[in-house]
Amino acid sequence: MTPDAPFFVFRDPGGRRQLFEPSDEASRFTIGRRRTCDVALPWDVEVSRLHAELVRLGADLVVQDEGLSHNGTFVNGERVRGRRRIHPGDTITVGATAIEVCGVERSTSVRTRDAHVDAPAPDLTPAQRRVLDALARPMREDRHAAPATNKVVADELHLSLDTVKGTLSALYERYGLTSLPQNEKRAALAQRALSEARSG
Repeated sequence: MTPDAPFFVFRDPGGRRQLFEPSDEASRFTIGRRRTCDVALPWDVEVSRLHAELVRLGADLVVQDEGLSHNGTFVNGERVRGRRRIHPGDTITVGATAIEVCGVERSTSVRTRDAHVDAPAPDLTPAQRRVLDALARPMREDRHAAPATNKVVADELHLSLDTVKGTLSALYERYGLTSLPQNEKRAALAQRALSEARSG
């Protein structure tokens, strides 16, 4: 592997850091629940046996999910439909696993600026959408307010605290926020909800 080649970091169920370094010889790498996959996630039942591929295109890497997976592949919270170029700093989410893209940008081209600053909203269940709305409500009413606490969300929606915590964890993954410090995740998630409401 060349010194500036990208590599991928994720965590196993015990919280241990796992590393995948693509070899320079191969051009395709598999992600899935099968133990024979290059990025093998046998513990994640939300990941398909063959879930997605990483494909080398010149100096770039793309993540490819052309109907391989049951639950979809996400980059920074946006569902991949076909191919998506990935860059260091991106987060690929498959099932309940967040895979961080690390390293130095290898492409010599300047990254194209998005026409819209905010990424499209990921597909959410109605239950996830209700929790997201409740989390952001205080900030919608007062832009200087903090997001609602887990207890406030639980009380408002008549849910258990464990259900709220689990739903928020899933939302962090869907929006590609798992790499943020814990104290920043809630605010970033609430801001995404507000941005979607403004653009919706």
